[in-house]
Amino acid sequence: MSSRKVYMDHSATTFVDPGVLEKMLPFFSEKYGNPNSVHAWGREVRSCVDEARSKVAALVNAEPREILFTGGGSEADNLAIKGVAEVLCEKGRHVITSAIEHHAVLDTVKWLGRHGFEVTVLPVDRDGLVDVNQFRDAIRKDTILASVMFANNEVGTVQPIRELGNICREKGVLFHTDAVQAAGHIPIDLKELPVDLMTMAAHKMYGPKGVGALYVRKGVRISPLVHGGGQEFGLRSGTENTAGIVGFGAAAELGARRLLNGDVDKERVLRDRLIDGVLERVEDVRLTGHRTLRLPFHASFCIRYIEGEAMLLRLDFAGIGASSGSACTSGSLEPSYVLLAMGLDHATAHGSLRLTLGKDTVVEDIDYILETLPPIVQALRAMSPFKKNG
Repeated sequence: MSSRKVYMDHSATTFVDPGVLEKMLPFFSEKYGNPNSVHAWGREVRSCVDEARSKVAALVNAEPREILFTGGGSEADNLAIKGVAEVLCEKGRHVITSAIEHHAVLDTVKWLGRHGFEVTVLPVDRDGLVDVNQFRDAIRKDTILASVMFANNEVGTVQPIRELGNICREKGVLFHTDAVQAAGHIPIDLKELPVDLMTMAAHKMYGPKGVGALYVRKGVRISPLVHGGGQEFGLRSGTENTAGIVGFGAAAELGARRLLNGDVDKERVLRDRLIDGVLERVEDVRLTGHRTLRLPFHASFCIRYIEGEAMLLRLDFAGIGASSGSACTSGSLEPSYVLLAMGLDHATAHGSLRLTLGKDTVVEDIDYILETLPPIVQALRAMSPFKKNG
């Protein structure tokens, strides 16, 4: 086991930034009031929740009243899709999504399909992009919602959100996007983008796990999933996770600062060094996802003639934390549905590797990976029954 440690799985989750943690700590003990109480203890915490809401809104240029806090990105996706479906079911029962959505979206629209709705799942091209014309043609008179992710978690491709949203505006269809991977990492301006609902999660941007947010554009009506005390403007009942929410606000503030300071551009330079290095040093490898229309911290590949799990174990032994795709489905023996939707065959898809950088990644980390990965691939191919002859 190597003494060097290089964590390259930031798409799965990020660490809590020390400054974010520092702001959270008082809410576990000192500032313990219920934000819905009218006394001084409650009012103090309420003001902190409101401040955090403003910070999350500022990250994406939204109004604070348009931000609803949830228990994570998956809950926010469910709230958006089921919430719209219940409100608009009399108008229509047709929903559109893409084949490479996170399971929080795919499984939710499948659930709708079992409850009287029709679902159109659009294909993607070899880079993981939704075709704008196919998207337009899929909209029907009874379409009420389209949900296409901002950026894919497995291959990093950033979708043409502006074009898709404009089509929905023209057709009178609500547009939801899962921006869990994108928020805090690429600029998002919801005053300018034609998006009606958008999902975010704190733990993808150096905040805590177990807290997410749903942006709901002013005037858009949704129905709550969780009923009870009427918190979060009546749309998500339950006493607020104040420590998590404060942490989300601090993480959003950090993300806004990093975007302003150009830190994300530095990540992009390191990402390109990693991508170019892997493509140069490893034979029979394919970059997955779009070469340029991708998240600035995201590199993903399919390495032919080897099995991905064995590669991950050897990388782990060398001190490199990587993944073969979504952390939510990493226990499955089946190849990635995202890669299959992009046209890869089963054998090639089994050799997938995702390396996602973080704000503390340095050039020495990239170079260590480029030194370590090629001999691992070579050793595994030497044992592979699928290797090329000769």
